[in-house]
Amino acid sequence: MKILITGSSGFIGFSVARTFLEKGINVIGIDNFDPYYSVKLKKLRNSHLQKYENYTFINADITNKILLKKKISKINIDYLFHFAAQPGVRYSLINPEKYLSTNVKGFISIIDSVNKNKLKKVIYASSSSIYGDQKFFPTRETANPNSKNPYGLTKVINEDLAFIYSKILNIPFVGLRFFTVYGEWGRPDMFIIKLLNTITKNKIFYLNKSGNHYRDFTYIKDVNQICEKLIKMKSFAHEVFNICSNDFVNIKKLSQDIKNIFPKAKISNIRANKADVYKTFGSNNKIRKFLKIKKFTKISIGLKNTINWYFENKIFKVL
Repeated sequence: MKILITGSSGFIGFSVARTFLEKGINVIGIDNFDPYYSVKLKKLRNSHLQKYENYTFINADITNKILLKKKISKINIDYLFHFAAQPGVRYSLINPEKYLSTNVKGFISIIDSVNKNKLKKVIYASSSSIYGDQKFFPTRETANPNSKNPYGLTKVINEDLAFIYSKILNIPFVGLRFFTVYGEWGRPDMFIIKLLNTITKNKIFYLNKSGNHYRDFTYIKDVNQICEKLIKMKSFAHEVFNICSNDFVNIKKLSQDIKNIFPKAKISNIRANKADVYKTFGSNNKIRKFLKIKKFTKISIGLKNTINWYFENKIFKVL
């Protein structure tokens, strides 16, 4: 079996790649080390993957179709995991063009470039950001998209493209609507790692909207388990799943819980960002039923694991 993973030096791409590599599966990773956040961290992730003999790395930008076709068009792959994207809802208000280029053009480019001869399934990253502000919770996959930022809009477009591609190519496409994924090797621009980083460097953490919002946190090891099971799941034309814990956490309370562990943490409240949603709280009933998953990791356990990993590896030194 051979799996191609785009965004292999990103948080989710790296974690999923390592999961498959540890199973002895051949993985080809694609990344361009985009500087949106720490390039040192991305290269450190990649160096860990390159320790595996069954890992092959390709340094390429997914929007460069000419280079991409040259690198991968003749490689026979069984599964494509497309995680490469421009992340960040707030930055999407500043530079929406990059989101359209990377997330939409890049999606089209990778699908057009990959060798489809043996391709059994395409699994791609969508986002809870497509929902925007909802009125009914927990949010199910049948809820109408209501994105309030360009980032979320690009994910809506990707889902529409996936639906069309699945019909034209007769290849199953599976969209994963990720809800605030966190854990070991996490992104330094997201809440938990960002707060830990400011604590270790004795800096001030600026808490958006005074923490008066809610998030459905999803532990990375649950994501890894889901991706591993998805390659064995029965095929269908196109399907989307919420990837979430089916719970919500108040950010103010979570920040206080972390401050209780680290009393010297400096937290300052700031105004809400207009790109952010007030509450994310998704239903994971659909993915649990399809994959026969009994439960997801509780935030108390995932947070403890993340903090232990962070300080044991002194990861803040490269952020």
